[in-house]
Amino acid sequence: MRSSVVRSKIRINPFRSETLTYGFLILYALISAYPIVWMLFYSFKNNNEIFVTNPFGIPTVFRIENYVKALTEFNVVIYFRNSLIVSLSVVAATLVIALLFSYATARMEWKLSSFARIYMTAGLFIPVQIILIPLLILVKDFHLTNTYWSLIIPYTAFQIPFASMILYGFLRSIPFELEEAAAIDGAGIFQTFFRVIVPIVTPAVATVAIFVFLSAWNEFTVALILISEESLKTLPLGLMSFQGAFNTDWGAMGAALVISSIPTILFYLIFSEQVERAMGVAGAVK
Repeated sequence: MRSSVVRSKIRINPFRSETLTYGFLILYALISAYPIVWMLFYSFKNNNEIFVTNPFGIPTVFRIENYVKALTEFNVVIYFRNSLIVSLSVVAATLVIALLFSYATARMEWKLSSFARIYMTAGLFIPVQIILIPLLILVKDFHLTNTYWSLIIPYTAFQIPFASMILYGFLRSIPFELEEAAAIDGAGIFQTFFRVIVPIVTPAVATVAIFVFLSAWNEFTVALILISEESLKTLPLGLMSFQGAFNTDWGAMGAALVISSIPTILFYLIFSEQVERAMGVAGAVK
């Protein structure tokens, strides 16, 4: 009897626990969102306000000219276009190759499937810095210097191991009964892949697409080595033009940073629902 009384006294109030949880999550969200808000405020200030008078507060005067200068004087539109072309091309190429490779190694039986998967996964452990010189020689020998292909092909090669690993794990979790049912209905291997498997792996594809896009959009080292023409520079390279030898327009740079962040935010918002949506594979089998 006494033990039950003690248990009732130490019982946790669920309302209080839920309040603490939501309070912690709200605090964490505010801390996480502050850098974005600070960057937005930073894009409307001049150098004096950024570093001396008002580094953390709301701008006293919203200087729209920072955005005008970024779009007109610093070729942000060209850099933005180049980054968009390269990033979307890398996402498309990576998803096609990684999906086909992962399906072949996860759902088919052939002699060297395990070796091929391990060989592909080994690419995750190769630092980019080690292959910069061989990569530069290859790009030069294939006459791809200062072209979009000089970035699209290496970026795709760098992302395929990661994408294959994610998609392989997801494909292995799909019941084989789905393919057996499709085969009974007369579907071939390509029909099964495109009509049955691909719709099921949509959340994994969306996850891979987000990570690949962000990686290609923000990549700097390889682009710095392989691209020298101003008309082909991506946004990370273009931001270097804001820094002068004796003076830097930090407000215009902040405006360029805000502009460059918009596609990544939109890309995540478009695919986030697919990532979070639960796919009932067991229900599909039934």
